[in-house]
Amino acid sequence: MFEIIQLLRNSDQPRTAQSIAENLDVTKRTVYRDIASLQALRVPIEGEAGVGYVMRSGFDLPPINFDVDEAEAITVGLAMITRTGDKGLKRAARSAAQKLADATPLSSTLFASSWGADEPKSIDLSDVRKAIREEHKLQIAYQNAQGIQSSRTIMPIAIAYHSEAIVLAGWCELKNSFRHFRPDRISFYSILPDTFLGSDDRLRQEWIKSYSEWL
Repeated sequence: MFEIIQLLRNSDQPRTAQSIAENLDVTKRTVYRDIASLQALRVPIEGEAGVGYVMRSGFDLPPINFDVDEAEAITVGLAMITRTGDKGLKRAARSAAQKLADATPLSSTLFASSWGADEPKSIDLSDVRKAIREEHKLQIAYQNAQGIQSSRTIMPIAIAYHSEAIVLAGWCELKNSFRHFRPDRISFYSILPDTFLGSDDRLRQEWIKSYSEWL
């Protein structure tokens, strides 16, 4: 719903539910439901299905203020997200930059190269990050550096974004140990209903202790 507010605040003309849905990667039904909820909360959104929606003037969000160093750090940090090869993070960075720019001035003098890891072709890292947050196991088809194919069930615990590659860290049930997987070598994946609830923090701390010099 916050995303809908941002889109309408930044639009010079009515936005249809279809355009909002496409921008946020949700269904029109979700947009209609969320706009109805916002209107019930007295957010001044006007319009109707098939015509489009606008935000009346006078509605604003709480201010956010950064000092110069903070604004420059955020500017560079958001720009460097383009290096990760994670399309979900890139999309989120653009949205975050717009929100921050609406609330407080960021630096317009600092830039970062977009050169970095390639976006993996066969796996959506947004799904992987969701599996990590929700502590769901992943089933993956993986090819190692020697070209050997294998099927793995892993407990994903972290993603490391290096300048030359992305690495998924997890507890591999086949090897009964921590393993690192390159998403660009994963040809198939599935989020399993099986979970490892309550174990992620412990596993992540053990992994950090073992690989702190590598990070």
